[in-house]
Amino acid sequence: MTPHALIFTLSAIGIAETVYLILKRIASELPVCLLGEDCEIVLSSRYNKIFGVHNDILGFGFYLAVSLLTSFLVIGAGPLERLDLLMKIFIFSAAASSLFLIYLQWRVINAWCSWCLASSLTIFIMVVIILTNDLIIL
Repeated sequence: MTPHALIFTLSAIGIAETVYLILKRIASELPVCLLGEDCEIVLSSRYNKIFGVHNDILGFGFYLAVSLLTSFLVIGAGPLERLDLLMKIFIFSAAASSLFLIYLQWRVINAWCSWCLASSLTIFIMVVIILTNDLIIL
């Protein structure tokens, strides 16, 4: 499996996760928390929005964009170098955002959300795939 196909698969997992969180939020229901009961604290905190947009919507947009970019890269359509660079910019930006959100959970909110951590892990795996693939090419 190519690195882009792996990233596409991870983005599909991210889409499923964010859709679940969006649907739970719209239905005013609490998501199932795999690690304790702190998800509600994190998901209802004031840090759950950036510029007035819920983080689950931003995550959905990120994962959708990455899945579209990687689908073009997998089939070899479009300006491949530009698409690859754009995909990497999105993923590294999301990794930086994830680090900040993890910091907020740890030091500011003092609660952990398993869904948020799973999303961060998904993004960090994407980063490892990119870095590993770039090192192999060198």
